[in-house]
Amino acid sequence: MKLHRGNLFLVGLMGAGKSTLGKPLSTILNKSFWDADSELEERSGRSIADIFTQDGEAFFRMQEEALLSELVSFENIVLATGGGVVLRENNREKLRNHGTVLYLCATPEILAQRLQRDCGNRPLLYGTTDMLERQRALYLERDVLYRQTAHLVFEESHGDTMDGALAAMQSLLAK
Repeated sequence: MKLHRGNLFLVGLMGAGKSTLGKPLSTILNKSFWDADSELEERSGRSIADIFTQDGEAFFRMQEEALLSELVSFENIVLATGGGVVLRENNREKLRNHGTVLYLCATPEILAQRLQRDCGNRPLLYGTTDMLERQRALYLERDVLYRQTAHLVFEESHGDTMDGALAAMQSLLAK
């Protein structure tokens, strides 16, 4: 598959592997890698968690949208987006119109297992007592938005290794 404008935008829930898989995938595809959340943190001088705590989610989403407008204007990149970027219709349109969108779809069970040790850096997980239930709720809310936005869907499984997932994504992109 020829990537629109040479861009590959990775979307999915937190813990789906957008950043983890995006960087090696960008090397394989010979493209620059950008992580939207890391870029936002660097530019603001604060963590995502601090932005959420101090300014709220609405402020964070405005900052995220402004940054996305800039990042989608680049060419030949792999972009790991934030998990909630698809909540705004304007963001979904920008992603679809400026690149090829790949949804990294993982079940709530996989996500809960991956994120069990990583709640502290994820504001939407603060105070979560039932990680699996929280992941199910986010999945129900967002899966349809990811699928509406995506050109391609990569269904992850429990047995995926990093190398196996990267090979499967390459195969999906080659079609």
